[in-house]
Amino acid sequence: MEEEKRRGVVLVPCPFQGHINPMLQLGTTLHSMGFSITVAHTQFNYPDPSKHPDFIFIPIQDALTDTNTLSGNLIPFIKTLNINCEVPLQECLAQMMDQNQDQHGKVVCIIYDTLMYFSEAVANHLKLPSIVLRTSDAYSSLAYRSVLRLQAEGRSVPSIIQAIPPCIADSVLQDLVPGLHPLRFKDLPLSNFGPLENLLQLVTIISNIRTSSAIIWNTMDYLECPSLTQLQQQYKVPLFSVGPLHKISPASSSSLLEEDANCISWLDKQALNSVIYVSLGSLASLDEAALTEMAWGLANSNQPFLWVVRPGSIRGSEWIELLPETFKAKFGDTGYIVKWAPQGKVLAHGAVGGFWSHCGWNSTLESICEGVPMICWPCFGDQKVNARYLSCEWRIGLELEHMERGNIERAVRRLMVDKEGEEMRQRAMDLKEKAEVCIRKGGSSYNSLNDLKEIILSF
Repeated sequence: MEEEKRRGVVLVPCPFQGHINPMLQLGTTLHSMGFSITVAHTQFNYPDPSKHPDFIFIPIQDALTDTNTLSGNLIPFIKTLNINCEVPLQECLAQMMDQNQDQHGKVVCIIYDTLMYFSEAVANHLKLPSIVLRTSDAYSSLAYRSVLRLQAEGRSVPSIIQAIPPCIADSVLQDLVPGLHPLRFKDLPLSNFGPLENLLQLVTIISNIRTSSAIIWNTMDYLECPSLTQLQQQYKVPLFSVGPLHKISPASSSSLLEEDANCISWLDKQALNSVIYVSLGSLASLDEAALTEMAWGLANSNQPFLWVVRPGSIRGSEWIELLPETFKAKFGDTGYIVKWAPQGKVLAHGAVGGFWSHCGWNSTLESICEGVPMICWPCFGDQKVNARYLSCEWRIGLELEHMERGNIERAVRRLMVDKEGEEMRQRAMDLKEKAEVCIRKGGSSYNSLNDLKEIILSF
């Protein structure tokens, strides 16, 4: 243990909520194994170090402007981060390594989020091994790689989807992607990122791990074994499936928003499996029309609901000012609206019987690990892939095709009241039990974490 404590690992998270959480959870796990943890984080969305007293935090000068942070355009933002942060990170780590390393431990490797790919060049300059952390699922990585393959083969169907006349677009989008069952073209993680060329450039970069020594996945073998096997053959470096990290390291909250704990007291007063929990994540936004349809769909379902409406997530509104007054009067004590919720505690609560989600990978894992079936409303990126697997492969999710109050009401009642929902709840509980086996001694994730520890010790 004393030998291991002299070894330091530097973590470089991507500064979005869904990326920060698994990276810091991984750091907590590695720290429990005896490693010293340094978190190199951008000034943008800088976490509260007091919530993680065992870590050393160093800020990376990111030189971001308000134009960068407020544009809402993800790919140019990621590109700017990778341009601006390389030299500052290199200088910070070089200085840290030159100084007395009793506090930091002898730095032996850098683990970086796949979107912070500049870290690999920094590692090479400092003659340090590097490891990639993928915070999304393995199926999505295959989907991105398949888009590149289709382009290379001249079968660039995804690139012409935008030009398909609306009258035939639906039929084309429903076609299965060759070699990617059960994904349809509409499930590919292509939209909401601007021009396809920009996305393909980013995918090309993050699909090539270059000189990195291994890849860590926040997933479980039993969920994604076929994809992990394919990726192992393609990458030819060790892959460590170590999820679900939030269960292995239930550390203090890494939330960038203040969590409203009062909702737990409200849940305590509700019947078993009666509440539908609604949260569309930390990035998605809605317009007033969608907000109104959500509100009336929930109210008309006559089911208790806990609804997260993130401040600023409704275009043209600071919070819920645009909700119809008649809706507010109708739901009364049946519903509870908060700005942000302690999601892990909410999903683990016995009153929660369903989760209407954007299907981000963290939310998907958290729902599976608590045995809670889902209504799927993916917004962008890998969320579409996750929604398809939840509904078609694992059969614990309902796809919501249109944000219309009648559809919403029917989906909520199917999930919360009908026999179909009860059968989905049972399948979700089966997946929960398998997740618990993964992290026990001898389980696949437990063994994979030990293998990861050994490779870091070998550096």
